[in-house]
Amino acid sequence: MSDFVNLLRRNRNYRATWTGQVVSEVGDHFNNIAVFSLALDNTKSGMVVTFIMLSRAIPAIMAGPMAGVVLDRFDRKRIMIASDLIRAVVALAFILAIPRAHTWLLYPLSGLLMFASPFFTSGRSSILPTIATDDELHTANSLTQTTQWTTLTIGAFLGGISVKLGYEWAFFFNALSFLFSAACISTLKAPKGEFRAKRDELDEAHVVQPFREYTEGLRYMRSRPLILGIVLIAVGWATGGGAAQILFSLFGELVFHRGALGIGYLWGSAGIGLLVGGAYAHWLGKRITFAGYKRTVVICYVLHGGAYVVFSQMRQFWLAMIFIGLSRAAVAVSSVLNMAQLLRHVSDEFRGRVFATLETMTWAMMMVSMMGAGVASMHYSPRVIGAAAGLLSSTTAIWWGWANWTGRLPEPELSATDIDELEVHGDPVR
Repeated sequence: MSDFVNLLRRNRNYRATWTGQVVSEVGDHFNNIAVFSLALDNTKSGMVVTFIMLSRAIPAIMAGPMAGVVLDRFDRKRIMIASDLIRAVVALAFILAIPRAHTWLLYPLSGLLMFASPFFTSGRSSILPTIATDDELHTANSLTQTTQWTTLTIGAFLGGISVKLGYEWAFFFNALSFLFSAACISTLKAPKGEFRAKRDELDEAHVVQPFREYTEGLRYMRSRPLILGIVLIAVGWATGGGAAQILFSLFGELVFHRGALGIGYLWGSAGIGLLVGGAYAHWLGKRITFAGYKRTVVICYVLHGGAYVVFSQMRQFWLAMIFIGLSRAAVAVSSVLNMAQLLRHVSDEFRGRVFATLETMTWAMMMVSMMGAGVASMHYSPRVIGAAAGLLSSTTAIWWGWANWTGRLPEPELSATDIDELEVHGDPVR
């Protein structure tokens, strides 16, 4: 905890980013709980949750490649601010979807909100090594992800309560939170006055062929086994993770019959687990070897999937909350350790494309998983679907373990460019 406090005290840039993150992500979860609760309240159908999730996933997949190229070509700070401002307008427009006759608006508005999101989320990951020194980077990564999960916990619990006060308040706060985030990002200062990636000047072919830039990013990832491996295990998690996103709402509303509060409590319990796992990962990450890191990933995915299977079969609501928390704690440990490796080994020139591709591929697999869960919900109970989702997520451990034990995941060496980059980041403007 003292590492987190010291980072926030010393680093003005990171402090501003973190403050905006706290407010905007709490607002996001107000929106999530309100949208899913409103949809179920108006339609009483589990399929509507699937359709809303798909309406979010498809635009996120479409935006990912574009976001990656844009973030590696232009000033990342300005792109993040534009994303926040656009999302503020869209978030406020959700108020129009509250009447039962306007429930259909939840789909296009969810899509617009998610289309703008990768420009911010991938941008935040891309600038982290710019606003934190090499010594601070592990702590900054741990705090960023732990904060995501803390706001999940707070936002989910408060989001369930806010619905009782009226959907309008939940949507209004979400819009206000994006404006606050934009104001925080606007205060950031880079060492050279801007947040552009270090790269060669674009020639005419690259200017008119952004697809070529994106494929260059894919080739970069493919040439680095560890980076490709981390992306693929995220995709493996999503085989069951997409279904899990739908099941939170189905378990809260239809299995345990606790309404919006039930959804909020399940998301909140997941958030607590993520918070605990993130804190442990921060402690572990400073002590573990590279070989130990790879073994830990295997253990985490086995534990995550197994705990989710148990959660899906629990009859008592409090036991279900405990096991969903345990499942998410395991995910958190793996996530923090994996992101630390990406931040260390991905060159600045490709960060936007790598992080955007990671997000895009994860969303694509989640979409397939959500569609499968939606169709399955017409024939099977949420408990059966939950058990299948947990088993699918656990299979990631098999592939990663095989790749590790057969020597296919060597630790990358820092290139000359990477070393120069670390020297530049040794004393950023804070």
